[in-house]
Amino acid sequence: MAVALQHLAYLAAVAREQHFGRAAGALGVTQPTLSAGLRRLEAEVGFPLVRRGQRYEGLTPEGEQVLGWAQRVLADVDGLEETVDAMRRGLSGRLRLGVVPTSISSVALLTTPFRAAHPGVTVSVYSLNSRQIERGLADYELEVGLTYLDSEPLEGVRTLSLYRERYLLLTAGDGPLGGRAAVGWAEAAGLPLCLLTTDMQNRRIVDALFAEAGASPRPVLETNSVSTLYLHVRDGGLSTVLAHAWLHQFGVPEGMRAIPLVGPRATRSMGLVWLDRDPEPLLVRALHGVARGVDVESALSGARAAR
Repeated sequence: MAVALQHLAYLAAVAREQHFGRAAGALGVTQPTLSAGLRRLEAEVGFPLVRRGQRYEGLTPEGEQVLGWAQRVLADVDGLEETVDAMRRGLSGRLRLGVVPTSISSVALLTTPFRAAHPGVTVSVYSLNSRQIERGLADYELEVGLTYLDSEPLEGVRTLSLYRERYLLLTAGDGPLGGRAAVGWAEAAGLPLCLLTTDMQNRRIVDALFAEAGASPRPVLETNSVSTLYLHVRDGGLSTVLAHAWLHQFGVPEGMRAIPLVGPRATRSMGLVWLDRDPEPLLVRALHGVARGVDVESALSGARAAR
């Protein structure tokens, strides 16, 4: 059996786009060409891979298995091409990096020296939750993630720890807790809070810490945007629990204070994750090589924690 790489690319594109027309457009071919290629692939393997009706209806169980191999083969081919290109004219290509929202403020500490060291590489940064990062790595749609390492840890990945995430209460300086040097989780639960949505791992960590303190907050606003939280704290009279890394980007708004949360006192390890496979793609190896030379912990700890 001699399976064409192009036909494997058709299968991967259809699975990714969930639509025949969009998959064809993404690959720059016509839809009849894509459909014919898929049927040729099915003829090669000897069984249906795609469930068809009026429109795309998903992959067959056999198609899901073949898809996993197709994604791996295509990723290895991309890696080979990157290696050959690097030998000819230096590192190039596109590095796709998925970052949980609570770490977005730290990512420039890595991408700036990376771009300086490898100007031929384009970096794409996507704000994703931890589950989306896991899927992106598994589907070879991301090269690297920046996410939590010791809370709901991922499997089948290699990791590089960058810093420990700490938690603060961002609240009005003239509010009921604004004059405190530290605030307990149970006390914070009684404030009108805005928090990240429950699909975010940071929110699940925060909820667990509240529960450990015997408290159950009832947020009046939820969002998947860190900047939206800040706006509602600054302008909406609300308080929030923030990861200390946010201060590196946003600082503390005028009239607000960022106060350490205690009892329980907790941190979580944040770092890079990438698929556990050999040989490692050159772009991945280049990024974690740069990251090892950056003291992210110190850079984030230098952010001002109160006003």
